[in-house]
Amino acid sequence: MLSIIFFLVAAVYASVGFAGGTSYLALLTIYDVEYLLIPIIALTCNIIVASGNCFNYIRAGHLDIKFLTPYFLGSIPLAYIGGKFQITKDFFQILLFFCLTVSSLLLIIQTRQYKLTNEIIKKIPFFIAVLIGAIIGLVSGIVGIGGGIILSPILFNLKAAHPKKIIMAASLFILINSIAGFLGQIQKFNNISQLHPYLYLPLAVLLGGQLGNLERNCFYFLRG
Repeated sequence: MLSIIFFLVAAVYASVGFAGGTSYLALLTIYDVEYLLIPIIALTCNIIVASGNCFNYIRAGHLDIKFLTPYFLGSIPLAYIGGKFQITKDFFQILLFFCLTVSSLLLIIQTRQYKLTNEIIKKIPFFIAVLIGAIIGLVSGIVGIGGGIILSPILFNLKAAHPKKIIMAASLFILINSIAGFLGQIQKFNNISQLHPYLYLPLAVLLGGQLGNLERNCFYFLRG
C-alpha cells in the first residue's frame, strides 16, 4: 500500500517540478517507520525523482546553474552538516511538523505569486542568497528534504526570477541538496540492512516520477 502512495506522490510532485520529500516524510512517520531511517529513505526518493526532473530540464537547455550558485554555496555544506546531526525523535517530529507547516503556507503564497508574471525581477544580494541557502540547507539536512519546496515560494515572493525559471531551479536545488543531506545522514548508520524492507519505495517513486515528467512534458507540448 505504501508503495502505491509513494508512486502517486512522486507522479504528482514531479508533474509540477518538485520531488515530494515532505510528503514522504509525513507518510513514513504515519506508518511508524523508525525515525532514524525516515530521512535516508525520503532523501533517496527525492534524489531519484529530482534526477528525472533535472534530466529533462538539462536536455531542453533550461537550467540556469549560475542563478543558483549563491544558494548552493550556503546550502550544500549546511545540508551535509545537518544530515550528520544526532537528534532525538521528539525534536525530529517537531522539526518535521514545522517544515510541513511552513512549506504549506509558502506554497499558498507561491500559488498567488505565480500569476504575477509581469512583475519586475529583483536581483537578490549575494550574501542574502547565501544566507537563505544556508538556513534551508541546514533544516533540510536535519529533517531529510531537498528544500526546493521552501526555496521556490521564497524566490517567488521576492520576485527573484520568472516563474518557470524558479520551478526549474528548485528541481536542481532539491537534487543537489538531497545528495548533500544523504551523505551526511548515511554516516550515522552502522546497520544499512535496516533499510532493506523499504527498497521497493525507490522503485515506486522512479516509476511515479517518470509518469509525472511525462504528464508535464505533454502539458508543455499541448500549450506550445
